[in-house]
Formats: sequence, structure tokens, C-alpha cells
Amino acid sequence: MDINEITQLTQLTQQEITRRGDPSNPKGEEGAMMLSRMNNSHAELTQWALSHISIEKDGKALDIGCGGGAALKKLSSVMPRGKLFGIDHSEVAVRSATENNSADIASGKMKVIRASVSDMPFDSGYFDLIITVESFYFWRSPIEDLAQVRRVLKKGGAFLLVLDVYQKDGLSQETKENVKQYDMFLPTPEQLEDMLAKAGFSNVCIHTKQGTDWICAVAMI
Repeated sequence: MDINEITQLTQLTQQEITRRGDPSNPKGEEGAMMLSRMNNSHAELTQWALSHISIEKDGKALDIGCGGGAALKKLSSVMPRGKLFGIDHSEVAVRSATENNSADIASGKMKVIRASVSDMPFDSGYFDLIITVESFYFWRSPIEDLAQVRRVLKKGGAFLLVLDVYQKDGLSQETKENVKQYDMFLPTPEQLEDMLAKAGFSNVCIHTKQGTDWICAVAMI
């Protein structure tokens, strides 16, 4: 990339970076910039959601739609003896997550691969913990994909699904426009609970945070 291209990128608005970067499947330099921003902007949301579960220090964990890798880094800090995996269908995301977790990957503690939630290359009942942060909007077969999550989750393990906006009254016009522009699926809390149940999960607990549009679901089998 030459200096003119770098200058052009720095002059883009965050909205244009998101549009070009494509949150449903990050691509190009704009996608990398978008993921870097999201690593910071999703930090508080991720921390809040993780506070609703118990995490084994030596368990096996998977982050579906791992994006820029910030959630994986957070998991690594609370799972000192854990084995961590991240998947994303975006080549740019896999590269970004790999760069941001290079030490853990080099040590063998973590592995990041390009894969889809619809076709995960893991044995049944392998993971103690599975999380997904800000990716469920774009799952095109949500119940079938949730069933795949259930397949690779160990009995007694936990699945944490995290979104910073859900379907409810009072959403901002900007949010509504983004939902339409990026073809996002926003469930209501009731829809989310029902889909998890249909996918075979039990003990589903839905959490929302007052004063925000945040939601997370904790589901077990």
C-alpha cells in the first residue's frame, strides 16, 4: 500500500469504513480497520457478558466469529491453562485474530482457523465453553447453526451468545438503518430463548442490561 492509499483510508469516516469493511464478512484494509475498532468498542460488552458464567481455568473454549481476536485474548487471560480455538469465515478476521494473539498461538495454547459455524471441524462434545460475540446477527440458518454449536459443546458446558442490540421498542433510527443496510437479524429475548430451546439447549437464561440495548444468553445441555 502506498502513501496515497494510506491517506485515503485515514480520511474515511467510521461509517464508510464499516460499509466497505462489511461487518457480516470483513474484507480488505477497511475490514481490518473495522475489526481493530471493534476490538476496543466491544470490550465492555464482552466483559459484562462473561460475568454471567463460570470459566474453568483449564477448560477448552471456542469463540465463533472471533473477529479481531479481542474476546479470545480476554478468555486467555482468565484461562491460564486452557486450550482456546477461534473460528471465522473471514480471511481478514482470521489474520487479525492471529496477529493479536500471536504469543498464545506460537505456544500452542490457541488456534485460529477459517471456518463457518455451519460446518465446524470439531468432534462432538469437545468444548467446555463456547462464546459468540456480535456475530449471531449474520447466521443465515440460526436454529440449524445453534444445533451445530450444541453438537460440539460438552454436556454440562456453557454457551454464551452476546449481542449489543436486540429487537425492542425504542431502537434509534441509526440502528434501524444499520439493521436494514447489513441485513441483520435482531431477535427479541423471547425469540432467542425459543431458538435455543429448539436447537436442543436447556437451562437457557437471558440477560439484558438496563440503560443499554445489550443482551446475552447463557445456555447449557
